[in-house]
Amino acid sequence: MKVPIRAMRSPRVVIAGAGIGGLTAALELANQGSEVTVVERGPVPGGKLREQTVLGRRIDAGPTVFTMRPVFEEIFSAAGASLARHLSLKPLDILARHAWSAGERLDLHADSDRSAEAIGAFAGPGEARRYLAFCERSRRVFESLEHPFIRASRPSPFTLARRVGARGLENLGRIYPFGSLWRALGNEFRDPRLRQLFGRYATYMGSSPFAAPATLMLITHVERSGVWTVEGGMYRVVEAMCRVAANLGVRFRYGAEAGEVLLRGNRVAGLTLDDGEILQADAVIVNADFAAVAGGRFGAAIKRAAPALPRGRRSLSAVTWALVARAEGFPLHRHTVFFSADYASEFKDIFKRSRLPETPTVYVCAQDREDGGGSPRQEAERLFCLINAPAVGDIGKFDEAELEQCRRRAFGLLERCGLRLDMDRDACRITAPHHFEKLFPGSGGALYGPASHGWRASFRRPGARTRVPGLYLAGGSAHPGAGMPMAALSGRQAAFALLRDAGRKP
Repeated sequence: MKVPIRAMRSPRVVIAGAGIGGLTAALELANQGSEVTVVERGPVPGGKLREQTVLGRRIDAGPTVFTMRPVFEEIFSAAGASLARHLSLKPLDILARHAWSAGERLDLHADSDRSAEAIGAFAGPGEARRYLAFCERSRRVFESLEHPFIRASRPSPFTLARRVGARGLENLGRIYPFGSLWRALGNEFRDPRLRQLFGRYATYMGSSPFAAPATLMLITHVERSGVWTVEGGMYRVVEAMCRVAANLGVRFRYGAEAGEVLLRGNRVAGLTLDDGEILQADAVIVNADFAAVAGGRFGAAIKRAAPALPRGRRSLSAVTWALVARAEGFPLHRHTVFFSADYASEFKDIFKRSRLPETPTVYVCAQDREDGGGSPRQEAERLFCLINAPAVGDIGKFDEAELEQCRRRAFGLLERCGLRLDMDRDACRITAPHHFEKLFPGSGGALYGPASHGWRASFRRPGARTRVPGLYLAGGSAHPGAGMPMAALSGRQAAFALLRDAGRKP
């Protein structure tokens, strides 16, 4: 039997962390009349959705892809606001450009028929037919899991089976969900480049395609359902959410690091800040990597409220370069992926050897490029480059020589594909796993919480509720998983669980 927080009364809530999950929870709770305070250790909100400034120009340095628009429309609408009034979104026709060499390029389109035509020209008509069949399977997987799993509280394998029903189980069974995504893609495509392209979607969850479950093929359907650019940059999403929250009475405290979660008896009573100030509360939502809770960063009394996360189960980290440069040769699109020649070795280096990959795949977001992919008007443009890396930021750091060698390998791949970057030495900001650990303590630099390796991984992520009454979890490390829309849904689930426990209907 659940003990209500304060039955039939709006609870006072403190949210630790102003990431997307925390902001979403704040909107939901404030709109229901709760007194909400958000404390954020950094000087600005956003969490992993952040910007870096290079030569006076702001560059998105976190998530760069806006998907699952209906999720955010629902969040704004529930708060009495309109997403369209606060953000200008433009749908992309070309979802991403992909390259393996100077002569091997493939664009994926929002229109699956156009993608099939491009794949047919790239890899043959058989692969075009297989792609359309793959799209249909990924749609069925997404529709089978959206409400029973993604939008629902964390299920067990048994409750999920009951929720999806016979038709859903049939759809999942067709993709061999207990096998890896890589193995499933081997059944879908003959061309190894297409297997590599769609296998990359596992990295959206911070995972290896060789170990991630086949169900992650649903990300294919998510992207085909729409990818948008945000006018002014992705950080405008954070600013819009904060404006709406402030209008609802949410109070924000920046530069205020959360300390210990206080208990009275076995229930949450408040939160201390690093300067000793005590914020009394009926409930606390921790919008941080759950490993930080298990590691004692929010006090010894609640360590067991979240499961421990061994280093070997952490998701990917990254090395990123936010830079302003002149790009010549290769026709960059808004989103371009340059694939390594040895995908298996790349993930063995990261997950088995805990080292920077010798053959990295490189993602480049050209933030001044429109959908057509043409060169920007100004000669130097804003670029965000990323390679995957091991989450070892809490046990050491890669030195300057290692990071420089990593840069040469990554940028060498770009040059082999025809892209030349010309920039000044002071026109680049690098972020490595130890930087991410400093930004997000307790994570080791992991950007997605636990890796989604094996079919059981999705059931290991903690849900919103914890074993401590009045303590809830939100963010990309919790259910339903990593990525902006998933983090937002985790915030909604935390708010809904809290309201139900308070005897109020969400």
